[in-house]
Amino acid sequence: MSTATKPLAGIKVLDISRVLAGPWCGQMLADMGADVIKVERPVSGDDTRHWGPPWLSGSSESAYYLCANRGKRSVTVDMATAEGQALIKQLAAQSDVLLENFKVGGLKRYGLDYASLKTLNPRLIYCSITGFGQESPYAHRAGYDFMIQAMGGIMSLTGKPDHEPGGGPVKSGVAFTDIFTGLYAANAVLAALYQRRDSNVGCHIDMALMDVQVGVLANQALNYLTSGHVPERMGNAHPNIVPYQAFATADGHMIVAVGNDEQFKRFCHVIDQPNLPLDARFATNGARVKHREELLPAIAAALATQKTDTWLTAFENVGVPCGPINTLDRVFDDPHVKARGLKQTLPHHQAGQVDLVANPIRINGESISAQTAPPSLGEHTQQVLDELGITREQCHALRQAGII
Repeated sequence: MSTATKPLAGIKVLDISRVLAGPWCGQMLADMGADVIKVERPVSGDDTRHWGPPWLSGSSESAYYLCANRGKRSVTVDMATAEGQALIKQLAAQSDVLLENFKVGGLKRYGLDYASLKTLNPRLIYCSITGFGQESPYAHRAGYDFMIQAMGGIMSLTGKPDHEPGGGPVKSGVAFTDIFTGLYAANAVLAALYQRRDSNVGCHIDMALMDVQVGVLANQALNYLTSGHVPERMGNAHPNIVPYQAFATADGHMIVAVGNDEQFKRFCHVIDQPNLPLDARFATNGARVKHREELLPAIAAALATQKTDTWLTAFENVGVPCGPINTLDRVFDDPHVKARGLKQTLPHHQAGQVDLVANPIRINGESISAQTAPPSLGEHTQQVLDELGITREQCHALRQAGII
């Protein structure tokens, strides 16, 4: 899909955020066609540029940085200087959206807070991403994904029970609170852009990592709020569905995800346990949840008798949801992943090319992923300043002073 035909073509986003939540939001908007200008510190840039190894061969870019900055233009500006602040204000005056994740009140001293910038650009949609929001007893605290996963409850739900070997709280394998926050922020920006069509006035979006983490507790939050019972860690088991977990096979492990009673009957037929659905303790999902400790040993014993691929074929033939537990090499070698183009290879001016994970959104059969690689530090500084009308002589002076 060409940039000109994407949903956000013509929208300009000023991204002064760094690390993951804000840049993830910016990347989503870039994929949708927005012109996203990433403002970074001279010399060092975004913190994640240094979060390696691994590094992209032939470049100075870390894999971490590459995951969240596709489709953007990079400009280096020292916002601690008056001249740098003036440049950012010029950019903000011409932008539709600004993304930032500084501590609450941190940008006010630079005149880059929402109250200051909306006087320059009343149509500006200003999105602040913090650990705990603009108004909270914890508003002054920094927010980090790992800490928020702990405080927001997800680690109390993830991992094996304390009484089992290896039991204890476990964080997600990726910084999913940051990623969810970036996605929620992008949704909020889209809603604000839609609202602005009629009002012609921007707004301040207040996104908090803690709020998002609580917001995505989903069924587990409602399990608690409905019953008053605090959910506990269950390893790979599901609190509301049985059997819906990982099981050992003769040569590894697999996932069984039986979602209803008819699927359970077919599942039992395949594992040669046709009498299980006839037992009142196991006939319905509610009964199976109540009697899971009596049911699971029989299922585990049956599944341990055959290899994973044998079971996968047998279950797929009768429409029982199941799957292997793939390592990432197998993920990117999977026929579905290949067919859907989820590994994206783009030209990179230092390394020649870079492999990225494509945006999963497809519109009219086409991926919306941006077609330009994450930029090197300051790659587009001159280009963007030219667009602002800054003369080459002025740019030279700014470089000499270390402002850009």
